[in-house]
Amino acid sequence: MATPGGRSSSGAGSLRGGRSRRMVNEINVVPYIDVMLVLLVIFMVTAPLMPPGTIDLPKAGSSNTRPEAYIEVQVRADGELRLRSMLEQKTSEEKRINRKDLAAQIKAMRGNRDLPVVISGDRQVKYEVVVDVMDELRRLQINRVALMVKPGG
Repeated sequence: MATPGGRSSSGAGSLRGGRSRRMVNEINVVPYIDVMLVLLVIFMVTAPLMPPGTIDLPKAGSSNTRPEAYIEVQVRADGELRLRSMLEQKTSEEKRINRKDLAAQIKAMRGNRDLPVVISGDRQVKYEVVVDVMDELRRLQINRVALMVKPGG
C-alpha cells in the first residue's frame, strides 16, 4: 500500500533494503560501571594513607596539684552523693546529700569565696552521673570545677 508521498506504510526501514531500525531507548551503563570501579580503586588505595582521627587525652598524673582550699563532691559507686570541704588544711566531715540539695549545700559552703569544686567519682559509677553533677555545678556559675584522679605512674 502506497501513501501519497510515495512511501509504503510498512515503515521507514523499507527504504534500506527491508531492514527496520528502531530507536534504542536504553542507557548503556557499562562506561559508568567502569568509572565507578576506577573511583573505588582510588579510594581503596588512598584510604589507608590518611591519618586516623586521634584524640590526645591528658595523663592523669600530669596535674596532681590540689588547691589548698576546695569543696569535694564525692559520687559513690551506687550514685550516692557526699559533700565535704577542705579549708586551711582542715577537712570537714562528709555530709550525705541528695541531688536536689547539692546547689544549696555548695552555696552555703562557698559563702562569698571563690572556692574550686572537685568531683571525686568512683571508678564503678556511670559516667553520666559525673557529667550530671558537673552540669549542675555549671548552672551555679562555678567556673573552677575539676575531677580528682589518682596520680598516674
